[in-house]
Amino acid sequence: MVSGGSGPSGFQAVRETNLGVVLRAVRALAPCSRAAVAAATGLNKTTVSSLVTDLMARGLVRETGEEAAERRVGRPGVMLALDPATIAAVGVEVNVDYLSVVAVDLLERELLGAHIDFDARAAGPDACAGRIAEAVTAAVADPALAGRAVIGASVAVPGLVDAPSGTVTRAPNLGWHAYPLRERLVARLAGTGAAEVPVRVDNDANLGAVAEFRAGHLARTPDLVYLTGEVGIGAGVLLNGELVRGSTGFAGEIGHVRVAPDGPECACGRRGCLEAVAGVEAVLRRAVPDRAPEGPLSGTEIGELVRTAVERAEADDPTAVAALRDAGGWLGRGVAVLVNLLDPKAVVLGGYFVPLAPWLLPECRAAAGADAFAADGGCRIEASALGLSAAATGGAVGLIHALDSGRLPLPAPHREPARA
Repeated sequence: MVSGGSGPSGFQAVRETNLGVVLRAVRALAPCSRAAVAAATGLNKTTVSSLVTDLMARGLVRETGEEAAERRVGRPGVMLALDPATIAAVGVEVNVDYLSVVAVDLLERELLGAHIDFDARAAGPDACAGRIAEAVTAAVADPALAGRAVIGASVAVPGLVDAPSGTVTRAPNLGWHAYPLRERLVARLAGTGAAEVPVRVDNDANLGAVAEFRAGHLARTPDLVYLTGEVGIGAGVLLNGELVRGSTGFAGEIGHVRVAPDGPECACGRRGCLEAVAGVEAVLRRAVPDRAPEGPLSGTEIGELVRTAVERAEADDPTAVAALRDAGGWLGRGVAVLVNLLDPKAVVLGGYFVPLAPWLLPECRAAAGADAFAADGGCRIEASALGLSAAATGGAVGLIHALDSGRLPLPAPHREPARA
């Protein structure tokens, strides 16, 4: 409950905050009565009734038609629930070899999902911005979102991202430097059906961690680390359910921790980074050396080589199995660093680490257990169940969370509500 402020602007700010308080209460308690919301929030019943009426007009809350069990006398108490039919949020992940698009409703249920093969590394940032804008526009126009207000589009990028400005500061695996992605996307969306959709840009590991916390098989694990399994390796870190961003927003770059001082050169220009020995491209060159061409792998080549590596490992090919086990050991050393510093309850391997997990996980767990100071600390190391859509899912559900928590404006009233 929030009170205080004076004048129209102060009153409106308090009301907007209290709308979020009631929205969160309905999400947590539904189906629930207005009286239950009042008891949970500390707001009086008259205020709750007014706020519920407002949320219904905005298409966020609906009456279920059921009667509240706690009613004894007087007017029937009607149960409330979130209205899943009126809004949507869109998440897009751009990676070296694909775009992933996910849209969810207010209950964070998936409305659409698409995987688009796209060589983002070869395309360059401007062409990639154009393709992302096309994907957002197509999602907004998709029949699955018909009649819904799209509250935002969140774009996940594998690199250092200044989230407030939406600038990709550095993405070595894409070849981007100081690229104003949000600004370019807004310009590309102008004049389209998605012109009014707010755009956010964030790091892919951060959004992957959000997805695991809200939608993964270890959902609601408050202290969790998500490791991206792409050409690069990044860590999205949640402590007590909140993202750890660091002083400049660039926390979690575990891929550029040096684990092998005399190891191979990394895309960042240094040698022996975790990414250089356990990133997917490095692993594939060792697992299927006869199939990996010279020079950086193209987007289409990466997916094909991952499938080949899995096929060979399943057939007990000694080269493929040894390469994957070796990579798992290096990953475990990186995980041990995270365990020693952060003491997470779980570390989740995502992206292309998922199909490779049967061979990576045993060595990863063993190495992490050997190198972690508190080896019996109870940290689980698991493969994600969200596959290549984790960061896109995290972007979409993160927008819903931002709406709930007052960090994203509520949609404007668009209909006459039922009588409160």
